[in-house]
Amino acid sequence: MERGVVESFDAEQGWGVITSKALPDGEAAWVHFSAIDGTGFRALTAGDRVEFKFRPANQDGYHYVVTRVRKL
Repeated sequence: MERGVVESFDAEQGWGVITSKALPDGEAAWVHFSAIDGTGFRALTAGDRVEFKFRPANQDGYHYVVTRVRKL
């Protein structure tokens, strides 16, 4: 898993952005609350250090999407 930092996360909308040196060309990765390890209400906070897995996105906007993330 790669390491990064949560740039932003909107708990009401359930999504945010993670940045990492592991992402090509300084890109950011989109993260949905369903990718966060755990049960019940799951959210991240800007500045949280995380480990995550990502894949190329098949959508407009972000080039990468997080498939699994956990707080460090």
